[in-house]
Amino acid sequence: MGSFLSSLLGGGLASATEGSSSSESSRVIPFHSSNRWQIHFNDSKQSNKLMVVDFTASWCGPCKFMEPAVNAMAEKFADVDFAKIDVDELSGVAQEFGVQAMPTFVLLKQGKEVERVVGSKKDELEKKIMKHREVPKFAA
Repeated sequence: MGSFLSSLLGGGLASATEGSSSSESSRVIPFHSSNRWQIHFNDSKQSNKLMVVDFTASWCGPCKFMEPAVNAMAEKFADVDFAKIDVDELSGVAQEFGVQAMPTFVLLKQGKEVERVVGSKKDELEKKIMKHREVPKFAA
């Protein structure tokens, strides 16, 4: 029952990726519930960690083109959270973020938008992620 409640309430990264039915695991967390998204979004406000939200649609060709690149960036930038929202499934969330074209990538820090990339622009997205990610600073 605990895992059932956890899945309803959002769980964590581990519950989102463990036992995934897809053939390959990904660090990109798909959200299928507005409540689960809201919990994750609210939690992210407490952290200075960069979150990249991929607003996509199943019928969108450029979105499908970007998917492997986004998955690769999620693996490369383990210090960045990646979320995926289907605009048809969670249209209210897409409206809240003013998404008008797909794919749209919204980069958030502490719940606030710091950058946005509209379209299948892999290089631009990667540059903006590198600009805003939290790079650990080691004390001397």
